Amino acid sequence: MPGEPHVSVFTGLPAGDKLVELWLPHNESVELLELRTDAPVNAAPTAGRIGAHHGSSISQGANSSMPARTWPAIAAHIGVQLHNLSLGGGALVDPFLAPVIRDTPGDLISVKLGINLVNLDLMRMRAFESAVHGFLDTIRDGHPDTPLVLVSPIFCGIHEDTPGPGALDPDTFKSGRTKVIATGNREESKQGRLTLRTIRAALALLAERRSADPNLHHLDGLQLYGQADAAEHPLPDALHPDTLTHSLIAERFAAHAFSDSGPFGGKTVTGRARCPSAGQS
Repeated sequence: MPGEPHVSVFTGLPAGDKLVELWLPHNESVELLELRTDAPVNAAPTAGRIGAHHGSSISQGANSSMPARTWPAIAAHIGVQLHNLSLGGGALVDPFLAPVIRDTPGDLISVKLGINLVNLDLMRMRAFESAVHGFLDTIRDGHPDTPLVLVSPIFCGIHEDTPGPGALDPDTFKSGRTKVIATGNREESKQGRLTLRTIRAALALLAERRSADPNLHHLDGLQLYGQADAAEHPLPDALHPDTLTHSLIAERFAAHAFSDSGPFGGKTVTGRARCPSAGQS
């Protein structure tokens, strides 16, 4: 539901040149109506590498207390200007999203796929594998040599072996803290209905089949948050990590991706997005 316009005023800033960053809410749509200053301002030059990330509501930051504490934002603090292209409930290997990544300037790319496809019971394994290949092919049209990390889902007990669709658990409505449940049939995963376990295996095999691409890297999401972590850091709604767990995932992703031997470590700029030619969609 649309809200009333709100005016935010920032006062008491120190004199002289300064860098000002405005972090807009990560869990609401915001329309900037007007921006006023009492002195001239200039766009800050881009510092460091540019990174693009696409994922689900987990990457968008659901259950995180603030936009700066979502796991992609924390991981990007290592000298990366982040374009977070994550969509809550919308990481569905949609054909429209791959061209957005293709045409977005960037030096680093990460794509985290899986959970929403199970949540919505959107497609079967045959369609999933083909869709991911096409998704990556489109990204590579604009970023042929850019380091790209393909991340599989983190642990989520309700969907590890049980297909979707997901639904709110009515037994939790009165508690004030609703949880999500899986409503599918475990046996139907044998007929191609997706679960997190089958998606992880498929993405690992897919990355192996694309081994001719030296800059494509696969990261098992269980390395970021696994079954053992669920006991110590349970998902409050059985689906999304809380703020503390976002930090844990970010630390592990950064340790993997930005280490000297990691896909994003020790690399110079490998090329920004190439603009598609006239008529290319």
